[in-house]
Amino acid sequence: MREEDIRKRDIFNRYLDLARKDAEEFFANRSRFIDIHCPACNSEKHQYEFNKYGFTYVSCPICHTLFVNPRPAFDDLIRFYADSPSTHYWVEEFFKPVAEVRREKIFRPRAEYVTKVLPNLNNGVIGDIGAGFGIFLEEIRRLWPSRLIAIEPSIDQAEICRDKGIEVQCCALEELQGFENEFDLLTCFELFEHLHTPVDFVQRVFKLLKPGGHFLMTTLNGQGFDIQLLWGKSKSISPPQHINFFNTASITLLLQRCGFQIVDVSTPGKLDWDIVEGMIKNESIRLERFWHLLADKSDHSSKQELQRWITKFNLSSHMRVLARK
Repeated sequence: MREEDIRKRDIFNRYLDLARKDAEEFFANRSRFIDIHCPACNSEKHQYEFNKYGFTYVSCPICHTLFVNPRPAFDDLIRFYADSPSTHYWVEEFFKPVAEVRREKIFRPRAEYVTKVLPNLNNGVIGDIGAGFGIFLEEIRRLWPSRLIAIEPSIDQAEICRDKGIEVQCCALEELQGFENEFDLLTCFELFEHLHTPVDFVQRVFKLLKPGGHFLMTTLNGQGFDIQLLWGKSKSISPPQHINFFNTASITLLLQRCGFQIVDVSTPGKLDWDIVEGMIKNESIRLERFWHLLADKSDHSSKQELQRWITKFNLSSHMRVLARK
């Protein structure tokens, strides 16, 4: 898999440009920004890292989580996701054209992972938080006769799920009522980096799961290879969308302090080097000389071996977490 397969460079760059302009409009009143503690360990300490598009990123000296602080008020973030032109562009121009490719390369493998590691859930209640177009749930339905619930606050995307015959709760997770101790599995994919208050989200997930139920999530690893190399230049670091960058240790800490047992934390990413190479070759990013040498001179097999090493030692920026209540 290559980055260009799942997100076209020119479309992605246009989306980021629109989001940057939207941020100037939606978050012009910085007096509404609030100071927070570390979203992982709740430490009051932090150190400045960099500023991007007017948003300040800091890191926790204790657990090394990278996060935006101060950050927009919760209501302002919700309004941005509901009403901004960049959000509409993401759905119509960014995601829809590659939806079927993502089904094959991302959502289907996720469904197969679930059936492999949690085989006893084949008749369980499974909820996907931020279900979007419902592709993950469609892939689960293809494999299992489970009760599937899309938890999706977007009216338009919730309707897409309904049209596919998926049960829908059209609300944010924090607003979901009547499902305490109901779910055998809750999932969220590429959502955690967006959350205003991650601890509140995790606590709500814990309450909704049955005893022994599982929580599966993917998110960005702030200590991942491409993010560490590119740092403030990384496209993954894109405020106001991506405001939390946990790592394998800090996400473990957060989940444990909310009552979860960790089953697995890994970084099965496949795109770290491809992302870095793309930035070097296509966007004139300057890094240390060795990385330019690798991009220009090395053969395909050596780059594949580097990516395997990154994945093996949990150094990819794509992180997967499975936890149990």
